[in-house]
Amino acid sequence: MSEFSVITLGCGSAKPSLRHNPSSTVVDFRGNLFMIDCGEGTQLQMMRSRLKFSRLGHIFLTHLHGDHVLGLPGLISTLDLQSTGGSLTIHTIAEGKRMIDDMLGYFARHIDFKINYNILDPEKEVIAFENHAMTVRTLPLHHRVPTLGFIFEEKPRPRHLDRAMCDFHGISTAYFNRIKAGEDYVKPDGTIIPNSRLTKDATPSLSYAHISDTAFDPKIAEAIGPVDLLFHETTYLERDAAFAIPRGHSTARQAAEAARIAGARWLLTGHYSTRYNDDEQFRREALQIHPRVITNREGLVVDLTRLP
Repeated sequence: MSEFSVITLGCGSAKPSLRHNPSSTVVDFRGNLFMIDCGEGTQLQMMRSRLKFSRLGHIFLTHLHGDHVLGLPGLISTLDLQSTGGSLTIHTIAEGKRMIDDMLGYFARHIDFKINYNILDPEKEVIAFENHAMTVRTLPLHHRVPTLGFIFEEKPRPRHLDRAMCDFHGISTAYFNRIKAGEDYVKPDGTIIPNSRLTKDATPSLSYAHISDTAFDPKIAEAIGPVDLLFHETTYLERDAAFAIPRGHSTARQAAEAARIAGARWLLTGHYSTRYNDDEQFRREALQIHPRVITNREGLVVDLTRLP
């Protein structure tokens, strides 16, 4: 099992399509599932991807357009029918809580499943979630309604023990965690063994940025910062940039420029307009700016630990 994977459940845009589902992505981090957006049909896509509902604890909503939220009533109803207990935290703006409460009042009135809300400010960068191993921060975007991007960042990992050196110095296993955390070791006679002699560099931490519906802005790209994988919406191709600007969207070329500015190792395309029948066009256009581009599709799993 991968420690950090991104699974695409839907990469279409607002207009329905037989080729793509509406927006939804799942981050699988060490066995825990974090969903970003929940368009229509998301729960079926979860089943097709063999993702367990019981492992889903958080949903992050980028904004409140229908193609990003209309799968919520059905998914929440299914979570309740599972009768497995637990709870779900939805990270959204204040208007999102009101909207979801209204939807559930009509479609899932009698659920026993516990829903918590984390209310986010759409105009500020904040830490939306944090545990011992990861943080999720927000990034205000430029769309027709308040919209947030989310950056998932693994915290620094502990250093690797050099077991042979530890054994050479007669260090008890009781000290191993402290040494991995960076402490030097002091022998009973007062001799200090520097941590650098007892450990090797930690495995680099991984990161994923999800930049949904937004007009291109270099300042947003700079705020993303270096990440291993950047999903940046590519609703249009550059030849149709005149449509992108007034609708608060980006072209594939602009997404690649954002990836270049941010310092992203890989760019993942998506949120495709139905006016196009060949998704490889987005990759080809982005490759003119950025050297590593992945064409998105439903069911795609990107294992960040295996990215070259």
